[in-house]
Amino acid sequence: MTMTDPLAARADAPDTAPDFASLGVPAELVTVLARRGITTPFPIQAVTLADSLSGRDVIGRGRTGSGKTVAFALPTVVAISGLRRTPKRPHGLVLVPTRELAAQVADTLSPLAAALGQRVVVIHGGVGFAHQIQAFTQGVDIVVACPGRLEDLIAQGHCRLDAVRLTVLDEADHMADLGFLPAVKRLLDQTPQDGQRLLFSATIDQGIDVLVRRYLHDPITHSVDPAVSPVPDMAHHVVVTPLADKGEVVRTLAAGQGRRLLFMRTKHGAKKLAAQLVKAGIPSVELHGNLSQNARTHHLELFASGRARVLVATDIAARGIHVD
Repeated sequence: MTMTDPLAARADAPDTAPDFASLGVPAELVTVLARRGITTPFPIQAVTLADSLSGRDVIGRGRTGSGKTVAFALPTVVAISGLRRTPKRPHGLVLVPTRELAAQVADTLSPLAAALGQRVVVIHGGVGFAHQIQAFTQGVDIVVACPGRLEDLIAQGHCRLDAVRLTVLDEADHMADLGFLPAVKRLLDQTPQDGQRLLFSATIDQGIDVLVRRYLHDPITHSVDPAVSPVPDMAHHVVVTPLADKGEVVRTLAAGQGRRLLFMRTKHGAKKLAAQLVKAGIPSVELHGNLSQNARTHHLELFASGRARVLVATDIAARGIHVD
């Protein structure tokens, strides 16, 4: 059903558990998903795919880990299937707030795109321009990008967005929180007005409302989470301690065999605390915007593998990071 107010999301729950084929996913893509162990759609996929595959603009609300990436990856590759690849003019665009999320989206999207003969390129800062420029020159079908670096490449004449058929905004609320909305608007203004747009977010607030009303056409809204949804099986504790004792309390909480994620307000604070924990014999790594991309990737791998038991991060790790 079409919402009168595109932001008045309802919580959708399919009556029966559909499979990907029944939702309209082409057989070759169903096969790719099955090879990756994905056979039953997550709720966000089950409720959005029929609309997005039919060409509708869609707003999907679900928290991180709800399966949003597959929900927009499938309609992206389907929408541009059969289009001729041309240098510097991609047909699909996925905008994300962080480099780590860009890499994870590309990992999911690339096998699906390859099944239809499509090329994907990841565009973000922290690495050299040469490989990204070469990819555009040779021709790519889908761009997964952080807004800042993509704007740089467009300004240098290496990319145009006038052939984009489908645009995805992933973790849209986090992009708003990080101050990317002006850049997102400038990029969307360069895409065709009649292109399909998909917006996925954990929350839909006033900042996202601006994007919805300006760029989405008669969107249908699906939500698999209430506007405020608690994480199950998680206990919350507040520890009140004198400032002089805080360092020891934090070291105690960070110690142990299980993995810990510590959030800090500033990059300097994250770097300093990680160094203090390592000095105290607690294997720790930092994750923040002052690190090179190679260092960020390496530190995340150390944490994911368990070789580092503690990740000390700014809110760069607040969304989209998948660690089992």
